[in-house]
Amino acid sequence: MEIENATIEAYQSDGAVLLPGLFADWVEELRAGVERNMAEPGEYAAENTVDGEAGRFFDDYCNWERIPEFARFIRESEAARHAARLMRSPSAQFFHDHVLVKEQATPRETPWHQDLPYYCVDGTQSVSFWLPLDEVDEGSTLRFVDASHRWPKLLRPLSWKAGEDFYADEDAFMDLPDLEADGHRVLGWPMRPGDAVAFDFRTAHGAGGNLGSGRRRAFSHRWMGADMRFCERPGRTSPPYPGIDLKAGDVMREDWFPTLWPAA
Repeated sequence: MEIENATIEAYQSDGAVLLPGLFADWVEELRAGVERNMAEPGEYAAENTVDGEAGRFFDDYCNWERIPEFARFIRESEAARHAARLMRSPSAQFFHDHVLVKEQATPRETPWHQDLPYYCVDGTQSVSFWLPLDEVDEGSTLRFVDASHRWPKLLRPLSWKAGEDFYADEDAFMDLPDLEADGHRVLGWPMRPGDAVAFDFRTAHGAGGNLGSGRRRAFSHRWMGADMRFCERPGRTSPPYPGIDLKAGDVMREDWFPTLWPAA
């Protein structure tokens, strides 16, 4: 499947686009990988519901090298090529994978946030694909604030579970505006397994709970373009990448973050 030029234009202007059926051939493989990941959680696995709250919201990341289904998808699918085209970058370097599972009857929402302020990278060429492995209705789909990747400051990052500030830096970040009062357009689509939404690391997004009778499993994969560089944040990052041994402005190391487009 080829992503049309009009879709790339929409990605660049809106910060998020729907890509129907883009990874339909990989749904069963990724479902198997998610089940393996949940049975064998990694060191960053988290349960995001609070005591007494119904349901289960599981997430885990940075497992692609130990989960063979994820490794096959990252290396053998067309994801890297699609990423480079959307970013308008001559190359696509893999950043990390992220599994998010909301079991049925889980009211816990994914709060509005941007991904970039949590990360140890900065730049303008980035893309994250959110790939549902179950039917997703309008109430539980991922939603995006149109053109929020062009806001003058990044949103203040918060802990998902506790809602506390991630960094003690008052000046570097902005608070979420009143989306309704300020007239911001919110994008979101019902989705089928194998569809994907692609969004910039700077695009504000969030999701409702899963109040339906089925599961909501999703596999995210994040990619960096040619202008992305290591940066230092005011505190820990997520993923933390301990021992990365880079300084601000360095290209991300290839042994941790392989360039998969152009293919070697």
